[in-house]
Amino acid sequence: MQSVVILMFSQVIIKIVGLIYKLYLTNKEGFGDRGNAIYSSAFQIYAILLTISSIGVPNAISKLVASKVAMGDNNGAYRIFKIAFALFGILGFIGSSILFFGAKYISNLYLQIPEAEMTILALSPSIFLVSVASVLKGYFNGRENLSITANSQSLEQIFKTVFTILIVEQIAKISSNSTILMAAGATLATTLATLFSLIYLYKYFIKKKKQVWQEVISSKKHKKDSIIKIVKNILVVSIPIALCGLFSVTTKTIDALTIVRILKNFISEEQATIQYGILSGKVDTLITLPFSFNIAFATALVPTVSAAIATNKISIAKRRVEFSILVTILIGLPCTICMSVFAKEILQLLFPRASDGAQMLQIASWSIIFVVLTQTINGALQGLGKVNVPVVAFATSAIIKLIFNLLLIPIKSIGVNGAIISSILCHIVSFIICFIALKKNMNIKFKINKFVFKPIIATLLMCTISYLLYTKLYSSMPQNILLIFSLLIGLIIYIISIILLKILSEEEIYMIPYGQKLYKTLKK
Repeated sequence: MQSVVILMFSQVIIKIVGLIYKLYLTNKEGFGDRGNAIYSSAFQIYAILLTISSIGVPNAISKLVASKVAMGDNNGAYRIFKIAFALFGILGFIGSSILFFGAKYISNLYLQIPEAEMTILALSPSIFLVSVASVLKGYFNGRENLSITANSQSLEQIFKTVFTILIVEQIAKISSNSTILMAAGATLATTLATLFSLIYLYKYFIKKKKQVWQEVISSKKHKKDSIIKIVKNILVVSIPIALCGLFSVTTKTIDALTIVRILKNFISEEQATIQYGILSGKVDTLITLPFSFNIAFATALVPTVSAAIATNKISIAKRRVEFSILVTILIGLPCTICMSVFAKEILQLLFPRASDGAQMLQIASWSIIFVVLTQTINGALQGLGKVNVPVVAFATSAIIKLIFNLLLIPIKSIGVNGAIISSILCHIVSFIICFIALKKNMNIKFKINKFVFKPIIATLLMCTISYLLYTKLYSSMPQNILLIFSLLIGLIIYIISIILLKILSEEEIYMIPYGQKLYKTLKK
């Protein structure tokens, strides 16, 4: 939990800082929803190549390294790192080259948004940089040094926000608020921020190299595996995780390839682009906030479950998984309901110059609980070595997503909401498949009262009180201040409800950092 809290805290910083640059771009004159469409469409293509080259890397490396370290083989762990560094450096370079030389072809043929060409070009070097950085993160995660990953991610987002504002402001002055050039400048900021993050990780590695080398030479247990065997082991773990990530980002890529293409059959191309911009730039940004906080559990579960399984401590692995799923539910449920209830007000607060999309956000918010649960369960499955299950789950859900996008978006009365409905359906399918697999492989017994009924009661109390406060005081306070006040009071009610309903057991409270002191206080 110490690692989880560190990662979660970093994700809070990342999302708050990230939201700043997103708010800046969306509210920037000349950018708005059209700029978001250009910016986001390029990112979806970038995400596919990035997934292939690096998404599976941190978890794969952390799993393999954690297993070696748990068995006392630090030499073997370091050898895995060196070989992975060379392997994914090459893959990252290939990915960057494809994006750079294929930018025009991708933007015109696949996205049908020609303005995205410069945006793709500016992003292309990031794939190589992220691939190399991912190996370093995976090695540190496997040694249960998650704070370095957290720090690098936080620094990257801070640099990204600062660079985005500086570069876009300069481009806006020079180009008289050219949407295309500002979008390209924003993605160039991402590339520069990625470079600074990699430099930080590398400098830390150099600083710790002496200590790492002492552990390597003093390693008592070492079975020297061949390079081919290590590459095979890495790929056996990383390819399914990468495929899992590939299919998960495919849902957004399907939106990038289908929404504008279909909508422009019955509305103008500009309006179709704006509709996609609202969904990708604002709605998706908001509903992914809880995903980012919860990813800490999925990240921490991979090495901890792997280490527990390697040393045959099955009961410890079960307790960690159960607790992580319970906390995931306690995070996901209130986010789901509150974002649906206050969709219009949240958009008006954050995007005063471009607040369209309340109905989209209301519908899309119902995917949150299923996505965060699937995240955590996948972390457990990867730790158990069941890396193929998420692949099957996400591949199935991607097919469902594509089918329902093609069926629902062409219906005029549904339009872009068809893409949101299809996303919810595909996330539900992913969750069901992964949950069944976890139950089968870990034999965890989830008490409905503890995991379902009590969290729902606490969430309903929170949202009901927040909504009543907001409606009763609507005319007596400024709207934005009232919204924040109502949600804060609701959060306090939610925490009190969790305590009074005794959702967390004594042992689970002890799992939280400073849990013993917290439990004594709560008992009094």
